[in-house]
Amino acid sequence: MKSLFITEKPSVAREFAAALQINAKSRDGYMEGEKAVITWCVGHLVTMSYPDEYDPALKKWDLETIPFIPETFKYEVIPGVKKQYNIVASLLNREDIDTIYVCTDSGREGEYIYRLVDQEAHVSSQKKKKRVWIDSQTKEEVIRGVKEAKDLSEYDNLASAAYLRAKEDYLMGINFSRVLTLKYGWTIANYLNQKRSVVVAVGRVMTCVLGMIVKREREIRNFVPTPFYRILGHFDCSGFEVEAEWKAAEGSKYWKSPKLYKENGFLEKKDAKDFINYLEEGTDRETVVESSSRKKEKKNPPLLYNLAELQNQCSKMFKLSPDETLKIVQDLYEKKMVTYPRTDARVLSTAVSREIYKNIKGLMSYGPLSEAASGILEEKKYQGLAKTKYVDDKKITDHYAIIPTGQAVGSLAGLPVTAQKVYDVIARRFLSIFMPPAVYTKIRLETRTKGESFTATFKVLSDPGYLKIAGTGGQKKEEPLTKEQMDAIASLRKGMKLPVNDYKIKDGTTTPPKRYNSGSLILAMENAGQLIEDEDLREQIKGSGIGTSATRAEIIKKLITNQYIALNKKTQIVTPTLTGEMIVNVVNASISSLLNPTLTASWEKGLTYVAEGTVSENEYMQKLDQFVAQKTNNVKQTNFQYELRRSFDQIAPFYQKSGRKKNGKEKK
Repeated sequence: MKSLFITEKPSVAREFAAALQINAKSRDGYMEGEKAVITWCVGHLVTMSYPDEYDPALKKWDLETIPFIPETFKYEVIPGVKKQYNIVASLLNREDIDTIYVCTDSGREGEYIYRLVDQEAHVSSQKKKKRVWIDSQTKEEVIRGVKEAKDLSEYDNLASAAYLRAKEDYLMGINFSRVLTLKYGWTIANYLNQKRSVVVAVGRVMTCVLGMIVKREREIRNFVPTPFYRILGHFDCSGFEVEAEWKAAEGSKYWKSPKLYKENGFLEKKDAKDFINYLEEGTDRETVVESSSRKKEKKNPPLLYNLAELQNQCSKMFKLSPDETLKIVQDLYEKKMVTYPRTDARVLSTAVSREIYKNIKGLMSYGPLSEAASGILEEKKYQGLAKTKYVDDKKITDHYAIIPTGQAVGSLAGLPVTAQKVYDVIARRFLSIFMPPAVYTKIRLETRTKGESFTATFKVLSDPGYLKIAGTGGQKKEEPLTKEQMDAIASLRKGMKLPVNDYKIKDGTTTPPKRYNSGSLILAMENAGQLIEDEDLREQIKGSGIGTSATRAEIIKKLITNQYIALNKKTQIVTPTLTGEMIVNVVNASISSLLNPTLTASWEKGLTYVAEGTVSENEYMQKLDQFVAQKTNNVKQTNFQYELRRSFDQIAPFYQKSGRKKNGKEKK
């Protein structure tokens, strides 16, 4: 009897054959040795059938035939890959094969790819089915994965979540896209002077993301800048000038005054001038020291990369789209250079932390970081890693963070330059966690003039620590103070008087929110619509976001393909098109809950509960059917054509300015 290994790609199949030392000969669509057969899917081989497979009459889009919610779903082999499906199906049912090792990607989608083939091929339940779950494609990890393969049934809840995700996208996509197109497709087409009805493509995640982009664009559009005027004092400290900023602290004559913008700027320039006159009267051009301090501040290395953080970093540093970053890191994974990329975790598992010296050792042959890797090994800085914030089994669902395997480093030179740069970013972040924190000296001076508070703060890098190898913009910059100047400020005592050179007004203006770029949009999706710049805070509030690490890049790509959004390749800035904004108006009038990031994230969270076994497939399906039916019927019973035309009139002028693109194409 033989074992059958099923992977997702031919290249992965070859890696498994090599790692398991199966002396296999190539056949058409598979490889065979004495004791084992290895075959592959080519991505999805089976898909859900369109409604007309249930009834030919359903091919025509008609309000009378929706909501379409079948009791039993139909599936079919994808025509373009039928040959490979037949090969895989016949191998699965071969009498001399008694054990099947499922080696598709270790995640929800990989699980779904195999389960669909198993289902359509009607594989006997008598055969043993084992699930291989690996974090990298190195020889050691493949051998471990096969050796420790669990019974496939242990992943039934994950498979249920995968089926439900597909049904959810199918039901919402078909019903909502059809009902909104039938109701409002001509309303949009007529407005855009198009001769065919516009298809209103709607998706559970895609539409929510489009809504986020449009919302941000409107915030920028409606933003009214507010000028404000800050007061700066220039004081003499042992022969050099210190600039300090006034703030209306408690006790100030302007404490909580309506004349201020926040607590440090006047709304009217006249009030700022009057305040300076007040400060200069009867003070002998002196200010009194309230306090001065010097203290050390440590900054620890950041957590490791998950896919979203890496996509954000590569968007910033290399102007790569999320889709481009994913392709590169997937290729690095398949070349055994990095661990599994489609991960949400930013930490390592306890088991991996025990063997981590192997990954570090491999980086000794990576030129730019060989010295750092050698130092970490020599000083055994990796010991005790399991007790740090970088290792936490509770924060890992399917896979740990993306790190270098330490293998195949010699192959790097043959890769495109961009791939080398992405590898370098991952390797630097990884080695950073074994380095000491960066240490800053923080100098703070507070003075008072007539009871009004002025503060100057300086932050000086005194020990770069991990920043020496971080390589993401943390390099040492020109310092604001010399050591003598720092000593002079720190030596000041309460009650001392400093000469005032002058008080000046500094003009400022409030700025609108920033547009999303492709990387910050991925982060906002990960955090259920909140763009949180602070890394530590992001980690604290993290839950199930919109979409998954495996699907977010594809969703953004689909919005671009549909011409609902435009992506500037040079800056990676994302903006809506006129059609995209019109679609949001249609959805907002009809099924507004689709635009709510929190609600969309709650559907994703529900799938996580199914995968964990805390919510049953039936419970989830009932909720889904009810939601789709109710929302579809609501749209059928309402008519917003007139209101929508009026809303289109309001937004259209913003897409007719010179130099702007209309619907992703240059205006004719």
